[in-house]
Amino acid sequence: MDPYQFSVTVKPEFLADQSDPKQGVWSYSYTVNIRNTGSIPAQLIARHWIIMDGAGHVDEVQGLGVVGHQPLLKPGETFEYTSWTRLNTAAGSMRGSYFCVAEDGTRFDAPIPEFILMPPGVTLH
Repeated sequence: MDPYQFSVTVKPEFLADQSDPKQGVWSYSYTVNIRNTGSIPAQLIARHWIIMDGAGHVDEVQGLGVVGHQPLLKPGETFEYTSWTRLNTAAGSMRGSYFCVAEDGTRFDAPIPEFILMPPGVTLH
């Protein structure tokens, strides 16, 4: 087992009440669960998101922490948060990584697997 490892799962949700398709605005929330699946305590320091809309436009978002936190996770511990994004098309996707530092100073990236943002009833062509 890799001693430096976080597993990341994401559950997106379409926010119909905050979207206005006539104005080209589709809003989504996403709940992220981060678990330290390694054997050494480690801290999430920064995030890097790649957000792509249905037209292929890419936005990159980088910054310290997540929702104002830089959680330190012991092995087996989890941290969950919810954030949001807006797209100019009905569907898109997000992926990225978290930059982490273990208690022993080892630096590592925790990948955020790609997930699809799509309102109910919409299909990709």
